[in-house]
Amino acid sequence: PEVLERRGGEMWYLCVFYHRLLDYRRPEVQSLAELFGGPGAGDAVEWRMPENHHEDSPFHLVRLPGDERLAAQIANRSLLVKGIFELWGQGATYDELEKAIREYPDERKLPYLTPESSFKIVVDSFGKVISFEEQNEIIKGFTYIPFEGRVNLKKPEHKFFVLETDDYGSQNGLPPVVQKTVFFGREVGAADRHLLPTYQLKSRKYIGPTAMDCEMAFLMANQGLARTGKLVYDPFVGTGSILVAAAHFGAMTMVCAYCRNKYIAVLLLVNVSLIKFFQGADIDIRVVRDGRGPDCNIWSNFEQYKLPEPLCVLRADNNLPPWRPGLKEIFDAIICDPPYGVRAGGRKSGGRKLLKGIIPPYTVPDEKRENHIPSTAPYSLAECVHDLLHLAARMLVVGGRLVFFYPMLREDDAAGVAKFPEHPCFKLVSSCEQILSLRYSRVLLTMVKVGPYTEEVERMGEERHQEFRENHQKWMEEGNLHTAVFSPAEHDKKPESDRGSKPKYRGKVFKSLEPPELSGI
Repeated sequence: PEVLERRGGEMWYLCVFYHRLLDYRRPEVQSLAELFGGPGAGDAVEWRMPENHHEDSPFHLVRLPGDERLAAQIANRSLLVKGIFELWGQGATYDELEKAIREYPDERKLPYLTPESSFKIVVDSFGKVISFEEQNEIIKGFTYIPFEGRVNLKKPEHKFFVLETDDYGSQNGLPPVVQKTVFFGREVGAADRHLLPTYQLKSRKYIGPTAMDCEMAFLMANQGLARTGKLVYDPFVGTGSILVAAAHFGAMTMVCAYCRNKYIAVLLLVNVSLIKFFQGADIDIRVVRDGRGPDCNIWSNFEQYKLPEPLCVLRADNNLPPWRPGLKEIFDAIICDPPYGVRAGGRKSGGRKLLKGIIPPYTVPDEKRENHIPSTAPYSLAECVHDLLHLAARMLVVGGRLVFFYPMLREDDAAGVAKFPEHPCFKLVSSCEQILSLRYSRVLLTMVKVGPYTEEVERMGEERHQEFRENHQKWMEEGNLHTAVFSPAEHDKKPESDRGSKPKYRGKVFKSLEPPELSGI
């Protein structure tokens, strides 16, 4: 009865997640609700935990601002949702489950039990293994449900799930506060996980040492609301992993590094109407243009997956963007993984001697322009983040999203100090932490542009940047983050009792011991 509480046409669903990337699960659902349900739908999503369940449990109750079509769309596109179900009942035992199902209103059950329909019952579990014989016995126990349709194991019209959990121990997936629960519900929407084996990096033609893991790239594209007709831009494109994910969802992407059509590349900086043809940017022309040969470059990845390839890739510096004066509000999303200086340091145009005034500015002769590699200098994290926020504030449409990874030192928890960069143009939608070591993690920040870019906003942005930079000076500058991450520390030594045992729980307590996913760093 509690689950049946309604508000208009909305109802509570049982949302079952894959037990991974725990911080990313709810924000992804809310972003997809915004994508399919329209502006404000993400904020209208409500969450609740089943009784006796820990917040890191795969089982959550969710109320969505729409009918079943929205729930099905979210489940089908999500990477972390296993399924969304209309919950007919739950209990600590099968007797309690039977009582709950019998109390569920007949007007909700009978339309799916008609003689003309086909159905299938699936037994699934979390934290335990149920043998085939036990599954058959469980299914036979549901004779009290008046199924009149025919059984179809291949393509049923309706699928019903029995979801059983175990009495978890401390080494069995979740904290021991979780008690055994049995759920029964009708499947409303299911995940389509074929993307991961299809786009996995090990089968991709062209990748680099910092290529973004395909699952994370698709999660970033979901956070950026990538879809058909949207223009997505990556100012640190590298081998194009993020743009491949965005292009799969139908988004047009923008890559600045190299152009097959030089005439169109020049017009891009003059005529905004041509921007719809383009897709991203990188300072290193060799990574994008040359790759590992004519048949192994960024274009190869789009050709491999039969995705619309970028017409143009421009070589550009995020510190000195090439856009003509007055050009603004053209991108629907900026999705990127900036260089932190941990595995791959950031670079900007100029060179140390040029920036210090030791040598004067120079002009590249025409005969050397084709293969000239400009000098570069180190690009600190503070400067990189400031330039990214400034670019996004100017170039994103109002309501557009900025999605990027930001590094964190886990011991840096000064009270009253902003943890993440801020800008008056943006509101922080979500922050999803991925712990990489005992001292270091990265956070996927999703921001939405809430107001137009003006001179006053630019001035306020500079002030907030200076304040943030001063508060985080010890690791925001060049090389400091790398030193903080890799320098020895006493608290890095594991106590004797921890050695030789690796807790299976992936939540707040132990998830720092997960194998780090260092792609994109």
